[in-house]
Amino acid sequence: MILNTGNRTDIPAFYSKWFMNRVHEGFVMVRNPFAHNLVSRYVIDPKVVDVMVFCSKNPTPMLKYLDELKKYRMFWFVTITPYGKDIEERVPDKDKVMDAFIEISKKVGPKAMSWRYDPVFISEKYSKEFHYKSFARMAEKLEGYTKQVVISYIDLYEKTRKNFPEAKEVDKADQIEMTRFFVETGKKHNMTIRLCHEDKELARYGADVEGCLSKKVLEEAIGEKLLIRKTADARQGCSCLLNNDIGAYNSCGHLCRYCYANFDRRLVEANMAKHDPNSPLLIGDLEKGDVIKEVEQRSIIDDQIALF
Repeated sequence: MILNTGNRTDIPAFYSKWFMNRVHEGFVMVRNPFAHNLVSRYVIDPKVVDVMVFCSKNPTPMLKYLDELKKYRMFWFVTITPYGKDIEERVPDKDKVMDAFIEISKKVGPKAMSWRYDPVFISEKYSKEFHYKSFARMAEKLEGYTKQVVISYIDLYEKTRKNFPEAKEVDKADQIEMTRFFVETGKKHNMTIRLCHEDKELARYGADVEGCLSKKVLEEAIGEKLLIRKTADARQGCSCLLNNDIGAYNSCGHLCRYCYANFDRRLVEANMAKHDPNSPLLIGDLEKGDVIKEVEQRSIIDDQIALF
């Protein structure tokens, strides 16, 4: 199975000690975000966890644990954008994040690393020219440490509109122009540009539009064939494998204004205050009335076929 850690919060940045406690104890519990008293229990063991997928804006706290995790296959998404504290309030210096990216890549290999440059939006301060200059500089520094870059143009979810009311969507003409630039720059630095949940017509300009965490992407990353049964898309038109997430919404301390996973600052701070590194749950602990379900887990590695 694939164990996801980053669709709902940034576990490497804020909860690395908790995560490693879960690895040591061999299990983790996850509260259903839509039914509070329903709790899923996952075993954490390389016999059934084929890939750990991390998604972070600051993976630095996890660096000291990489050797300990080497018995697991890992795939890392690291989001590195050019925005300042006005947009990404608590994200650390981007050069330090890139340094951490490079250090992880040296451990797990560039195929297991994905740089996320998203979401992309345009404003007076963050113009297209600003993006072009910033993206080119970052791509030059990360060359050789990743094979792919994930780009997405901002989606104005309800939570995003609430926390970032001045945000505007990127129109089609600008998407085409920017995609062409990203693809051209990516080629210079040996990086494939993958678009995340964008118009498939943008493939005409050289971008890969088939998903950023698809079966194909993971197989290329880990060098193994995966036996994955067809399941419902995570969202319409998205082929990414996003199930089995052990995070919790409204618990990411970066407080990025465009975030879809946080509702507001007060709720985030209240939830983070409930965090106990020794609890099986990310936020809080088990409660009276909780119903615990053991998740059926199995390896999805096809031992009969090796890609490499």
